[in-house]
Amino acid sequence: MHELPLLPATDLPSDAIEVGRIADAWGVKGWFKVIAFSADPQALMAAPQWFLLPAEKGAKTFAGTVALPVKQIRWHGDGLVATSPEVASRNQAEALRGARIFVAREHFPQAEDGEYYWIDLLGLQVRNREGVALGVVKDLLATGPQTVLVLEQEVDGKPVERMIPFVDAYIDSVDLPGKTIVADWQPDY
Repeated sequence: MHELPLLPATDLPSDAIEVGRIADAWGVKGWFKVIAFSADPQALMAAPQWFLLPAEKGAKTFAGTVALPVKQIRWHGDGLVATSPEVASRNQAEALRGARIFVAREHFPQAEDGEYYWIDLLGLQVRNREGVALGVVKDLLATGPQTVLVLEQEVDGKPVERMIPFVDAYIDSVDLPGKTIVADWQPDY
């Protein structure tokens, strides 16, 4: 029997971003395994509180959004484990299995100059040096040594997908407040 910890219901902050999920209980003292959606989960590890939503699939042991204070999160082997002062037993940790973890954007570490969070690039307009619209960033792909912008643009009423490597050789500038990227790229590439 899974016994849900008493977690306060709350609203999901408007700037919250999904950063991982709770995989399963770990040990007998209320620790749980965490699956991070980033290879470098700084925001997940820095946030003093997570916002949990129930699993999208499978058993749902709670509804709505709950706030989970984080006592400790650390690497264990090649994964993360965490604990909360509100989760005191294995049964309570098991009740959180599958929960989606969101972190308020204010808890994300400041990006270094010239570095960007993927979430900030989504929706930006991409133009080339001549001002020709190339599309809107709809996704990013990690291809190993580089990241690729996946753009979508409507041409003759049909969506057309374009990919541009997100590297200095092709990207001239990123203007987050202006929601634009200038690229050294031609529409016929």
